[in-house]
Amino acid sequence: MISGKNYIGSQQSAKGTKTYTTFNPEANKENNFTFFEATNEEINDAIELAANAFKEYNTISGSKKAAFLNAIADEILALDDTLIKTYCSETGLPEGRAKGERGRTVFQLRSFADLVADGSWVDATIDTAIPDREPMPKSDIRKMNIPLGPVVVFGASNFPLAYSTAGGDTAAALASGCPVIVKSHPMHAGTGELVASAIIKAAEKTNMPNGVFSNLNSSGIEVGQQLVAHQKVKAVGFTGSIKGGRALLDLAIKREEPIPVFAEMGSINPVVILPKALKNRGEAIAKTYAGSVNLGTGQFCTNPGLILGIKSDDLSNFTKELADTMVAMNPSCMLHPNIVKGYESNKSKLILQEGLQVVNEYKSAVKSNYASQVITTVSGKIFLENPTLHQEVFGPFSMVVQCKDSDELQQIISQLEGQLTGTVISDDNEISSYSKVIAALQNRVGRIIFNGVPTGVEVCPSMVHGGPYPASTDSRFTAVGVSSIKRWVRPFSYQDWPNDLLPDELKNENPLHISRNVNGEQTLEKI
Repeated sequence: MISGKNYIGSQQSAKGTKTYTTFNPEANKENNFTFFEATNEEINDAIELAANAFKEYNTISGSKKAAFLNAIADEILALDDTLIKTYCSETGLPEGRAKGERGRTVFQLRSFADLVADGSWVDATIDTAIPDREPMPKSDIRKMNIPLGPVVVFGASNFPLAYSTAGGDTAAALASGCPVIVKSHPMHAGTGELVASAIIKAAEKTNMPNGVFSNLNSSGIEVGQQLVAHQKVKAVGFTGSIKGGRALLDLAIKREEPIPVFAEMGSINPVVILPKALKNRGEAIAKTYAGSVNLGTGQFCTNPGLILGIKSDDLSNFTKELADTMVAMNPSCMLHPNIVKGYESNKSKLILQEGLQVVNEYKSAVKSNYASQVITTVSGKIFLENPTLHQEVFGPFSMVVQCKDSDELQQIISQLEGQLTGTVISDDNEISSYSKVIAALQNRVGRIIFNGVPTGVEVCPSMVHGGPYPASTDSRFTAVGVSSIKRWVRPFSYQDWPNDLLPDELKNENPLHISRNVNGEQTLEKI
């Protein structure tokens, strides 16, 4: 079922000679399938097809796009155990995680299907003409969101389904009316090809234009660079490292026609534990956070890599309990030998920093590609003085910062780089005494959590998965939930346009019966 070929629209293609394989980190061996890296010709063909498909696809009705998205979900489910087994063989992750992520992927697709079937998401706004207005007549002006054009989506290493081939970026872009070209992640190219086959089948079954979707293989950075640089590509979606996301952003800005890059990148997700909470339930919080730091071998973008508290015996006891609980957990497999290598390198770099102390670490031998979990601690003063300590360690690692007082706590938060999440653990309404700390945290994150853990991102309209740079390249948008569709559209106005030539969303008759803002009032009525 896996060919190793690229999908150039509906056609499979393998014109190149450069090949690679994926790796099974649990079995510590290469998988059997060979993948063909896309050539320059195949890249250009995919983009040309997408550009041609856009001419038709951007005008396709919401109901037809909804049918397409639902068909993708159905075809993914039809892959059944083949998809699950391939996912596990390319990630080392357990079957339960694979099935959970598949469920999330399907849910995202169906959520966007519901959104575009309703149609109100285009934010239709109408200001009717006032021809007798003095001193000048007022024109009839009508506005709605329209799609940008072909979008390139980069698959994520740590979410082969939910943030990759048919993940949130792809689902949102297709829902908006943009064709998608996926640059498949080399660590799970087999999973990517299976999902790509599901999208192609769904496109054919629902009569979508050829080129509405393509899937390109690549083991390096060259294919991605060429895609982003191509003049007919109009936007980019990326989930991954700061280094990778920043490189794409720089490349997109340097184009003759710069384009937006919506990248979700690094985050250490600070957690503030207030004194009363530490005193009253420090042990319970430590056990909860040991599970959060170690969840998925720490390979989540919302992993709590930084824990902040005011220095006290309670904080010291919490730190020891956290470290001991973490180390007592069984080590687990990471996604790939390269991920393990990066984890060990970044962990060692931080441990060598002056003033950082290792509270406890897993010291027994581990299987190949398994991670040894670590908890460290440092003073607030040293943390402020050493920006290296702010860097993300992608894996089961966290640092407890002992602040001398609330002023230093606020100062540390204010000087943090942008983050996806911030968490506050509080008891007995003590949070009301830390308003400046909370205000500083709000200025640095995209989502604030009260008495919980940051790991886990609910897919719903209210979710913001993004934040100030480098958490994301544009903090005005979310990468999760139906609001993420706004990344792939732009506002467009019609002035004094004949009613019969307007798109249905803006016609007087409101044939789609969508909610519109007419002369300042939200309504479903005709004009």
